[in-house]
Amino acid sequence: MMEEKAIIEKINGFLAEEFEVDPKKMQPAASIREVLELDSLDYIDLVVVIEHNFGFKVNPEDFNGIDTFKTFYEYVIKRVAEKVPH
Repeated sequence: MMEEKAIIEKINGFLAEEFEVDPKKMQPAASIREVLELDSLDYIDLVVVIEHNFGFKVNPEDFNGIDTFKTFYEYVIKRVAEKVPH
């Protein structure tokens, strides 16, 4: 299973590339919407990138509680853990 730190590094890597953002701005308490300058189309890109990189399906309503990088990391980590056969 991927370590949480490895998952966060992977997330920051593809977000920096996909949204052309300085990884230093991706702080746990920072607003993911503001830092990545997300609009509704960007959320679709974000979903596609997550699904491609981590291999699980994302439901749009999953983003309702996600507002910071910390909540985004926690969501991905939880979903990756659920996907791994025990």
